Amino acid sequence: MADLYLKALEAERKSLWAACRLKGLPKGTPERLRIEELDGLLAAHKAKKAG
Repeated sequence: MADLYLKALEAERKSLWAACRLKGLPKGTPERLRIEELDGLLAAHKAKKAG
């Protein structure tokens, strides 16, 4: 079964990263901080899923 939570997190991260690259946003902006937060959520979810 598809992990919809994981897919939603990855889609949001990909979208934010594309916007940051397009606009050339530096570290410390809200978008970049959200990407860092998503990275943590993704890592925690994958670790929980792995066991």
